[in-house]
Amino acid sequence: MDEQAPLVDFSALDQSQLERLAAASAALRPYVPEVAREAVAQIRREVPQYAPPHDPRYARVLDAMVGGLIGHFVELMGDPRAPSGEYLGLARRVGAGEAREGRGLEQWQAAMRIGAGLAVGRLTDRAGRLGLGGTVGEMGQIARAVLAFTDRIAEAVAAGHAEAGARAAGERAGHRRALVDLLLAPDPSAPELVEAAGRAGWELPHSVAAVALRSREAFAARRPMLPSDALAALHLDEPCVIVPDPEGPGRRHQLETGLRDWQAAIGPPVGVTGVATSLRWARQALALARTGAVDAGKPIYATEHMPLIVMARERELVDLVAAERLAPLRRISPPKRRDLAETLLALIECRFNSTTVANRLRLHPQTIRYRLRRIEELFGSDLHEPALQLELHMTLRAWLAAHTPPPPDDGP
Repeated sequence: MDEQAPLVDFSALDQSQLERLAAASAALRPYVPEVAREAVAQIRREVPQYAPPHDPRYARVLDAMVGGLIGHFVELMGDPRAPSGEYLGLARRVGAGEAREGRGLEQWQAAMRIGAGLAVGRLTDRAGRLGLGGTVGEMGQIARAVLAFTDRIAEAVAAGHAEAGARAAGERAGHRRALVDLLLAPDPSAPELVEAAGRAGWELPHSVAAVALRSREAFAARRPMLPSDALAALHLDEPCVIVPDPEGPGRRHQLETGLRDWQAAIGPPVGVTGVATSLRWARQALALARTGAVDAGKPIYATEHMPLIVMARERELVDLVAAERLAPLRRISPPKRRDLAETLLALIECRFNSTTVANRLRLHPQTIRYRLRRIEELFGSDLHEPALQLELHMTLRAWLAAHTPPPPDDGP
């Protein structure tokens, strides 16, 4: 917007008409304060947000803006080249103030329409009483000038609003990134978090969970659709998200829907000073998905796979325990050994129901019954002891995870 360009254009009027307009300007100036007060009162009646005692600052800004603009337009009637920078600057500051308060421009635009309409009506009426009424052509020119004037003021308000909004968004993004860095630190102090959260406009929750992310498609993942109060750290080499109130109503559905384009693992809920711990467990759970040990079709909850995560961290320990607990399977050739291990795991998890296991493994029930007999021959009567089943369950899951060929790499 060119702030040097005149706010009104009376070039279609001849010299005599311009002189009459200048005379009207001089005669109407004493009435500007009265008209401004009436316009402000009308605005407050029709736009409740500008009515005291909602906010005394509104009253001061409204009085200054309405009175200043009406007075300046009357001034421009007498001298279209009168400088307008002061009023355009005021309009920009008003727009910036609305943005800082988190408001849009609808209320201000409504106030402008009301104020302009009332001011034109009252000043035209006053001019007629003073015997200063012009021709139809002159009145039409003034009406067009009023529209152009209000449009330019509205542009200045919008520009101030946009500039302040962009500046605030940039500052907010910087504060949020700093907050994320602090939350991910090993041992952040509570006072530091309170201060950083205040700057970022983020309310500290009672509990949080870290979500480790990995793109499903190389270089093509869309930005996750996150809850509005989530903090994203997608700029990290290993991207993650910090989610407040992870066990709240609807949270699981939000995450499953918003992260469908990503492999995601959700760490255990922790206090705000324990985000690094939650993220560590989330990343270990995500590592299991890369091996195919757990289904990554939807977000993985680390708390649901803790025994497997703990054991999978120690490949050597898993092999040592498996060498003892799964020793009977070593009598079987390697290809069949894995089949029997998967079947035994499914039998334990399905309470030795052959039909359920057959459906789960997509095999014929007779095949499952044959494998069960072979497993019972290998492990003996102790197979149905609860204590052994618990050890076998954990060992089988860890051993199968550690010896599962990784799926094709579909991420960057």
